[in-house]
Amino acid sequence: MAFEGLSDKLQKLIGNLRGKARITEEDVKEITREIKLALLEADVNYKVVKDFTASIAEKAVGHEVLKSITPGQQVVKIVHDELVKLLGSEDAELNISPNPPTIIMLVGLQGSGKTTMCGKLANLLRKNGKNPLMVACDVYRPAAIDQLKVLGKQLSIPVFSKEGTKDVVSIAKDALREANSKLNDVVLIDTAGRLEIDEVLMTELKNLKAEVKPSEILLVVDAMTGQIAVDVADTFNKEIDITGVILTKLDGDTRGGAALSVKTVTGKSIKYIGTGEKLSDIEAFHPDRMATRILGMGDILTLVEKAEENIEMQEAIELEKKMRKSEFSLSDYLVQLEKVNKMGSFKSILEMIGVSNVTPEQQEAMEKQLTKTKAIIHSMTEAERQDVTILNANRRKRIAKGSGTSVQDVNQLVGQYSEMKKQMKAIMGNKGQLLKMARKFGKDIDPEELKHFKI
Repeated sequence: MAFEGLSDKLQKLIGNLRGKARITEEDVKEITREIKLALLEADVNYKVVKDFTASIAEKAVGHEVLKSITPGQQVVKIVHDELVKLLGSEDAELNISPNPPTIIMLVGLQGSGKTTMCGKLANLLRKNGKNPLMVACDVYRPAAIDQLKVLGKQLSIPVFSKEGTKDVVSIAKDALREANSKLNDVVLIDTAGRLEIDEVLMTELKNLKAEVKPSEILLVVDAMTGQIAVDVADTFNKEIDITGVILTKLDGDTRGGAALSVKTVTGKSIKYIGTGEKLSDIEAFHPDRMATRILGMGDILTLVEKAEENIEMQEAIELEKKMRKSEFSLSDYLVQLEKVNKMGSFKSILEMIGVSNVTPEQQEAMEKQLTKTKAIIHSMTEAERQDVTILNANRRKRIAKGSGTSVQDVNQLVGQYSEMKKQMKAIMGNKGQLLKMARKFGKDIDPEELKHFKI
């Protein structure tokens, strides 16, 4: 995640405050100094850092520690609230035109991931019930049009392009006529980028904006460029008055300063973030959720949303029945592994539940184990997946050979699976345990909601 270094520093800082009966002025000075250093190292804009730490100091000096929480938690709340404010306070929704089509211009420098983000955003909007059309107006970068067409083919989303012209205004006007005739209610225009901001680029974008009158002008910036991303956002905003920002590559090894600075510097909200290379790796930006991630407090809401995208309610009910009756097979296990895999890397999932100290080595080991597990199950017959008790020595040797693993690996998987079935049966037979688990993840579930479980 983008904020690993910052998150680690803030969490260590909070840990040092435990046991204090009161947050003194001296404590506050030390806290703000350390936070300032951590933010500057994360490449956050200096003025943003200065105002941020001043606000924390003002709120924290002399604060009585509430009886129900520790001093560390008191500071976490103050820092959390200020982070949310810094990131935008409220979710910024996409401006959907009441008179379709909604026109969205995607702008940015070359290499920011603009064309790929066009595909990701179109895919997300279609999942939300829209009928998008992507328009290829990047007429300068070699193969840009072909790239958008490939994305369109992969997603089964139409792409409008026009050969033999570099007049982007003409292309966009023809695309809008196409959208109206084909009832496309969202038009995403992939504009040309440059290696650096120049007058020709800005003039072209201004002309395009004046002609198509977009509902949104979303600036796509690469979070890995740090402070440069903020400078780019500031310039684009002054030149063409952007309506929002999309940050890409937030899953990379980046310090995250752009995310913490762009709202304050431009006054425009971050609307989406790119979280990976897959075309499904795009999320609406939620300031409060990002703040909890930075502080290592997890992001259960996003995890639940990702689970809902990949697991249908009826499937969950059927799965529960199998678990309750102890009929959960390795075939079922394989299906669930595939669904978890679609939700993102193990590292991102662990971060959402508040485990933020996963090393690259640990992540690689988990990914390898997942690959090995799937290979072993794929090497089994359906009968073996349904009933592991028939796995004698010869069968286990055959499975190990077929999956490129060892008999020990096969034995380990079978042992883990058998133990998991026992635990599932015990949990599914205890309604109180289910409620306890639900509350642990921040949601009090009405016992009535569990009626369909028929426990």
